[in-house]
Amino acid sequence: MAAIGSGPSQRPPESIRPANRPFSFANVARRYDLLNHLMSLGRDRSWRELAAEAVTLPAGGRVLDVGAGTGDMTLALLRRWPGRRVVSIDPTVEMMRIGRRKPDADRARWMQGDGLRLPLPDTYFDGVVSAFVLRNVSDVEGVLVEQRRVVRPGGRVVCLEMTWPRTLGFRTLFKLYFSDLMPHITGTLSGQHAAYRYLPWSVHRFMAPEELKATMERVGLRNVRYRMLMLGTVALHVGERGSV
Repeated sequence: MAAIGSGPSQRPPESIRPANRPFSFANVARRYDLLNHLMSLGRDRSWRELAAEAVTLPAGGRVLDVGAGTGDMTLALLRRWPGRRVVSIDPTVEMMRIGRRKPDADRARWMQGDGLRLPLPDTYFDGVVSAFVLRNVSDVEGVLVEQRRVVRPGGRVVCLEMTWPRTLGFRTLFKLYFSDLMPHITGTLSGQHAAYRYLPWSVHRFMAPEELKATMERVGLRNVRYRMLMLGTVALHVGERGSV
C-alpha cells in the first residue's frame, strides 16, 4: 500500500453542494443497500471483502464494526472470519433494523452507540473496521482515538472510504457520473434528493488519503499504509496500535 500525490481542493464546487437540509441515514435506510450497489456498479461488496481480509484476526479473536449501518461490512467479517466474535455498532436504529434481518446477521452482537464515545472497554478487540463512515462524522480524529483505544496492542484499525480521484480527465468524468447523473437517479428512486446530493459533497470535502494516513498516525497508530481501489475513487487504510 502506498501514498500518492496530493488531493484536490477541499472546498466543494457550488454545483455539488447539497441543499441546506440535514442529512439523515434513517431517511435512506430502506433503499440504502440497493442504491449503494447501483452507485458502485456492484463493487462495494468486493471492497468490504478486502477490508475484512485486512483485519487479520487470530483464532477466537474479536472485531468491532464501527458505523455498521445495514450490516454489509459485518457480514463480510462473518464470512471471512468464521468463529470470531463480531460486534456491530451504529447510532441509527433504522439502519441496524435492516441489517439485523439479513441472513447470518444474528451471529454478530448489535449495539446502538456513537463512534465518538464507544461504550466498550479498552484494548478489548483484535481489530476495528469502519466502512464509508469517517467522512460522515463531525470529528474524524476523535473517532480514530476511540478506535485505537478499544483495539489491543498489535491489533489493526482498518478504514474503507471513498475519495475524489486525482487524474484530471477521469476526475471530470467521475464528477459527471457521481455528482451529476447518480444523485438524480438515486434521489428519484429513493425520494431523498437532498440525501443523495450530500453524498458527492461529503466525498469531495473529505480529507485526501495521505491526510487520513497522517491523522491515523497522529492518534498513535503505527505502520499506517493505504491502497487505492476503483481507479482511485476508494481508499483502504490500515494501521496498527503500538505497544504503548
